[in-house]
Amino acid sequence: MSNVEPMRELKALDVFRDLSACGQQMLECGMSLNQFQQLQTIIHKGDSVAGAYVVVRGRLRVYSISPGGNEATLYFINPGEVCILALNCIFNNLDYPAWVQTEADTCVGVIPSLTYRTLFQTEPSIQNLTVHALSVLVFRLMEELEEIHSMNLNARLAKFILMRGEADGQLQMTQSELASHLGTTREVVAKLLRKMVADKAVKTLRGAIVIEKPELLARQASASDTLG
Repeated sequence: MSNVEPMRELKALDVFRDLSACGQQMLECGMSLNQFQQLQTIIHKGDSVAGAYVVVRGRLRVYSISPGGNEATLYFINPGEVCILALNCIFNNLDYPAWVQTEADTCVGVIPSLTYRTLFQTEPSIQNLTVHALSVLVFRLMEELEEIHSMNLNARLAKFILMRGEADGQLQMTQSELASHLGTTREVVAKLLRKMVADKAVKTLRGAIVIEKPELLARQASASDTLG
């Protein structure tokens, strides 16, 4: 697929639209665009990153893996956002400390380390992007920690389904994928979903969940009792 359309999408993002003419030229000459049609892990823990990762379309999931092999989502990177962990690596010569997975139909721009550092020194919009990425990361991590400490797993699952469901009320995700996001096992997720199905809050399909009673899910999501 041609890079013309993704580059147009990239340049339409606020942060890059505000670049100077010189900055625009540096970006076009140095950046590579990578398109992913399906889920794919593009960075592994310990990798040396190629530069700054900017989401043009779709979304990236940054996650950790426990010694027991369970995945847990740390945060998502949305269109127009840059991965702050990758920035930390390129500014401090560090290896990446987690894993990064694309969602389906995702386009990611990679700005080489030297190019990004040069733009950071000369372009206010890149400085603002970097500071914004740091503040968003801190907020999202604190929000995730608050949920872990204040919510039981059923409440976290209910909130995740509500927050990530599409406009038609469907969440296209397998039970294994849900377990990876929540840092638990597929068996635990399956047990919680069976209870939600019995309550008629949701209906499960192959690879998807359909929200049937959002008001009931919302009540479950607001529960803060610890698991017994």
